[in-house]
Amino acid sequence: MKSQSPEWQRVCDSSALVEGGDGQRTTLPPSRPGAEALPVFVVRYDGQPRAWLNRCAHVAMELDWLPGKFFDSSGLYLICATHGATYEPDTGHCVGGPCQGAALEPVQVSEHDGAIWIASFSR
Repeated sequence: MKSQSPEWQRVCDSSALVEGGDGQRTTLPPSRPGAEALPVFVVRYDGQPRAWLNRCAHVAMELDWLPGKFFDSSGLYLICATHGATYEPDTGHCVGGPCQGAALEPVQVSEHDGAIWIASFSR
């Protein structure tokens, strides 16, 4: 079986992601005909961009209560606005709430040429 190469999709300028601040929302294209596009978000934490599917590990709902609002008031944890599940922004592991022990699904992310990029796979 031939391995797939990622195709990189530009999300935003690097300057748009501030440590512990608002995130950027985007979507990954459908993986096959008839499938839906997947919602994704990117935030900056510990100096690095972090990308995750925008789906709570408890119930598959988007995390942000307003577009781009993924961090709790401390800027230290990602939080699901619907059920209050909290996640470590660097690992995606749920550390509080109804999904404890589960994790967000990561999306490969890169920062280069002054921009944030996420990987999708060629079809």
